[in-house]
Amino acid sequence: MQAPEVHLFPCLKDNYGILVHDPSSGETAAIDTPDAAEIAKQAALMGWNITAIWNTHWHPDHAGGNLKLKEATGCEIIAPSGEAERIPGIDRKVSGGDTVRLGDFEARIIDTPGHTSGHIVYFIEAGPVAFVGDTLFALGCGRLFEGTAEQMWQSLSKLADLPRETVIYCAHEYTEANLAFSETIEPDNTALRAYGQVVRARRAEGLPTVPTRLDRELDANPFLRAGEPALQAAMGHPGDAVATFAEIRARKDSF
Repeated sequence: MQAPEVHLFPCLKDNYGILVHDPSSGETAAIDTPDAAEIAKQAALMGWNITAIWNTHWHPDHAGGNLKLKEATGCEIIAPSGEAERIPGIDRKVSGGDTVRLGDFEARIIDTPGHTSGHIVYFIEAGPVAFVGDTLFALGCGRLFEGTAEQMWQSLSKLADLPRETVIYCAHEYTEANLAFSETIEPDNTALRAYGQVVRARRAEGLPTVPTRLDRELDANPFLRAGEPALQAAMGHPGDAVATFAEIRARKDSF
């Protein structure tokens, strides 16, 4: 089976809107709703009718456009059960292990608490492609607003176990800033150095760095690399992936 069609576009300050489309059925899902008007505009430009919203978490720049988009399209809102009371307009609550369909495509729900307590990811094996919200960024990860370092490390570890060729759609253009930080953590990482050249070239031309690929992140993203012995030793926590991750996250928070 071919991968679904994905249309990514900038909105708000540094968010990305994402539309996922099954050409066979004509069904289209909006991944979160940072800007309802821009999402509707982009869907119209593509000639796609929005039939669903797939929320990853409750933050206003991810669920704030739910009701406007639902009113305009009659779409179904699917959202994490662990945050149902904070997400407007939910029609279906989902959690880890559940599946949702978009025409011919099936997405598996992965629980990824850490950034928020009930954050989820949508993984479509056809592709493969993952819509990760604010759990994982290109060369970064989400801040721990509601969860613990241990929870976030477990969540990232679930994503790390996906096929290495998985295309990762995250929700923000943070990559250049994440790159500058990552270079302070692993200055001798050759994969990071090569990745950095691509990132800076794309941003110099005003081009997005999203989507990324899991294999690239596994080789260069320090938040996914807290299990590496050399990095654990450099961070002062040999043999302890959670403490190493927590150290990296704390350094990024004050970077």
